[in-house]
Amino acid sequence: MKQRTWPPGPSEGSRFTSLSFSKLHDKEKRSRFSIRAATTTKSISKSSSSSPPPPPHDAGDFSMLPFDILTKIAAPLSLPNLQAASSVCRSWRDALQPLRESMLLLRWGKRFKHGRGGVKANLDKALDSFLKGAARGSTLAMVDAGLVYWEKGEKEKAVGLYRRAAELGDAVGQCNLGISYLQGQPSDPKEAMKWLKQSAENGYVRAQYQIALCLHQGRVVQTNLLEATKWYLKAAEGGYVRAMYNISLCYSAGEGLPQNRKLARRWMKRAADHGHSKAQFEHGLALFSEGALLKAVMYLELAERGGETGAGHVKEVIHQQLSATSRDHAINQANNWRALPATR
Repeated sequence: MKQRTWPPGPSEGSRFTSLSFSKLHDKEKRSRFSIRAATTTKSISKSSSSSPPPPPHDAGDFSMLPFDILTKIAAPLSLPNLQAASSVCRSWRDALQPLRESMLLLRWGKRFKHGRGGVKANLDKALDSFLKGAARGSTLAMVDAGLVYWEKGEKEKAVGLYRRAAELGDAVGQCNLGISYLQGQPSDPKEAMKWLKQSAENGYVRAQYQIALCLHQGRVVQTNLLEATKWYLKAAEGGYVRAMYNISLCYSAGEGLPQNRKLARRWMKRAADHGHSKAQFEHGLALFSEGALLKAVMYLELAERGGETGAGHVKEVIHQQLSATSRDHAINQANNWRALPATR
């Protein structure tokens, strides 16, 4: 699939692409509790020794935390973190029982959705499992149920579930809700940017990338290249491959930040090594121009497999300069190549 991520020129028409809902994954928010012990003071007199310090104030009992507050805090957590929270005390274990049950329902929902774990794919059964998990308070299940409704064309139901998750602090729900407002007819840029910004500030790289696209293209907000590159860089450093590719182009063209060929090449290679086919094509061309023919062939071969047909034409030109053994070696490297892990 061709990756279109760079804002187009006027003659190309709009190439604005929102994130694919079908590939969104969960992102946890962790709630931290801190206990602050009261400080003690000592009275010091000139003629007598200091008096003994008073006993410390009670730091608070976590078991007394209201259940409704606890479940809201724990709503975005995954199973390992729920298990850890459940081990704090008996009352927490009892309060979080519905959320632990939702994790089992979430697991079965994913099996039915993707046809894994020995079951046949069944979208209706997947949705039923997700909805049961959502009813028990899990924002992860709310988001997955929303994704199914979106795929089925029932967008109002999807948006309702995204909003529930977003209001409970789920970064993925916030991002999906923001995108829903972008894609609405008519769109609501103000609400879209509000939720995308919340998600981005919570560290969700997809939202960071989406904000960067909006600011770069200036379709729903005023163009701001400086802010766009800031968010591209955050997303790229967080492992988002499309942001790696776009920040490379920004450095190369000097858009929103000083032109820097070295950093442009570095980010282009990172995007290529993480599986971005356009980056593989461009990195392959750069290697070809430097005379690194074997490496160039490997990246061009990967780009062609990723749908970049132009890479195949350049590869054939290089093949004419290589021996059969060298060509086979380069193709074998491509066969054994594995993309580096990336945030999807």
